[in-house]
Amino acid sequence: MQLFKKIGMIIVLMLLLGVPLMMIENTVASRMSYRQEAVASIASDSVGEQTVTGPVLVVPYTEEVDVRETTAEGKVKITTNTVQRHHLVFPDDLLVTGSIGTERRHRGIHEVLVYNGQHQFSGSFALPVEADLPRAKDARVAAGQPYLALPIEDVRGLRDIPQLQWAGATVEFAQDARLGAYKRGLHAKLGPAVLEGGTASFAFALNLAGMERLSFIPVGKNNVVTLKSDWPHPQFNGRFLPEKREISDAGFAATWRVPSLAANVRQELLNMAANNWEGRAETAAATAQANGAPAASAPDRFSVALAEPVNTYSLAGRATKYGLLFVALTFAAFFVFEILKSLPIHPVQYALVGLSLALFFLLLLALSEHFPFVLAYCAASIGCIGLIGYYLAHVLYNRRRGFAFGGALTLLYGALYGLLCSEDNALVMGAILLFAVLAAIMVATRKVDWYQLGSGTQDVQPEARQP
Repeated sequence: MQLFKKIGMIIVLMLLLGVPLMMIENTVASRMSYRQEAVASIASDSVGEQTVTGPVLVVPYTEEVDVRETTAEGKVKITTNTVQRHHLVFPDDLLVTGSIGTERRHRGIHEVLVYNGQHQFSGSFALPVEADLPRAKDARVAAGQPYLALPIEDVRGLRDIPQLQWAGATVEFAQDARLGAYKRGLHAKLGPAVLEGGTASFAFALNLAGMERLSFIPVGKNNVVTLKSDWPHPQFNGRFLPEKREISDAGFAATWRVPSLAANVRQELLNMAANNWEGRAETAAATAQANGAPAASAPDRFSVALAEPVNTYSLAGRATKYGLLFVALTFAAFFVFEILKSLPIHPVQYALVGLSLALFFLLLLALSEHFPFVLAYCAASIGCIGLIGYYLAHVLYNRRRGFAFGGALTLLYGALYGLLCSEDNALVMGAILLFAVLAAIMVATRKVDWYQLGSGTQDVQPEARQP
């Protein structure tokens, strides 16, 4: 019965140590939320993530339709219904070549990556003629002034005023995208020659700063976007991945090639022009999101995130999830040591060692906010291993035993670091580690008479203290 009581006490101690581990995990989550607040604060003070749509040629026009009505007196009354419409023309070819430079901004102890991009846009439009503007039967149309719309998510990121080169002329962009629900951005007014048909080429340079992520919504019939940067850790997201990519320590280069047949962008913008130009009603994407459904009809896009290679808080959070496993393996080693060496270890000593293991994760979190994660991990692990090794050298009456446990903990911390750095192989590495520990315990206790230990007939006396 004494054996089972000891096992029960060890299990209770493990469960109690889960409380400080949960508190540390909550601390990690709160610190991560503080970082998000810092990111939001920097974005509100300077510039946020950027999304560039277009450019799109917009032709506003008025449609007039005569409606004949017969009154109660039998007279014919003619009324004219006037509707404001917008005809969208998308580029046949859209070529974007960009170069992105990065720098770091700080808010307290938190660090955020910002970028400044130099982008060259070029392409061509197949121009419409006024007679071909969509209209109802027998309707009259009067075209307004066409303009080129360029929606930009955060215009605070503009570092100069872009100059549009259009069919040999130079036009300066003005505020407001004027593309229906896409209010933020720029537009450039064009002359009436736009409605004479033919083809017009365009080009402009866009100096645009942002934070952490840059996205493009491809509106052209054929879209080719090439980006290069000095940042060596890009993350490619969105509906389309780069056709070509080169990533090295010196930075990355990536090329996207997206045809209009592969994206829903044109149809979404045409639906907006037909039903929801001024934003008087919610779009289908906004309605779906408000109802908790995925925004399946949101315009397709692709993006590159200039991500940190090591997310301190995510790694610290993942490490804390292994805390109870650390305690369980250490307690199992203590228990096996008790059985093999007939050297009793008091539950208080179990608890102190368990608290030391839990404190490692708090030290890791605190140090990683000020130093690189690998240095923080080494410092926290060396401190905890040294403390536990020194303590056990006296608890176990032998320095070699204390150093042996310290060596075992060193291997355990090394295995944990491997799990953190190799997320894709974490499951197989963790399974191998657990199998190795179980195998070691089974081999070490293969000759133990558990019936004799369980009956309490075997006296367990501490070994003599060795100098």
